[in-house]
Amino acid sequence: MNTGTAAGGRRADTAPEERAADWSTRSARAADIETIAELRAEVMRPDLERLGRYDDHRVRQRLRDSFSTRYTSVILIGGEFAGCVTVRPAAGDRQWLEHFYLAPRHQGRGLGSAVLRAVLERADARGATVALDVLRGSAARRLYERHGFVVEAEDPVDVFMVRPPGGIGLPL
Repeated sequence: MNTGTAAGGRRADTAPEERAADWSTRSARAADIETIAELRAEVMRPDLERLGRYDDHRVRQRLRDSFSTRYTSVILIGGEFAGCVTVRPAAGDRQWLEHFYLAPRHQGRGLGSAVLRAVLERADARGATVALDVLRGSAARRLYERHGFVVEAEDPVDVFMVRPPGGIGLPL
């Protein structure tokens, strides 16, 4: 699944002290599925349209088909829904990062970096490589690169990226 553009934007008009406000997570619930599907459609639409791949039904259905309360966390700011992230076990020592979406009003304030750091710290503690895919041309790719992800493979639509535990062995 695609991670979309949700976490990659930056706004120059946001003061550093306003970035990454107090946030928390909770386990996703079955009742969250439609809220998350709508968020996915909203944040992925520009990139999917740019790639000629936007389908109003499919963008939501792909989330519904793979949604897991077991592996998904809802991101909260002030107790209110701000986004979500899913981290699933994958083959070998990998974890698969997917469905990482932030509501547009929470993008560009450091929240995506803060959440990603927390995900990577947990993966590092387990000695796990984190893998993901991001849409070609998505601004989210820059976020992942800043956090040590490197390109593993590409196709006409997706860029597949990995980050070994602690970023060990990555170029500077």
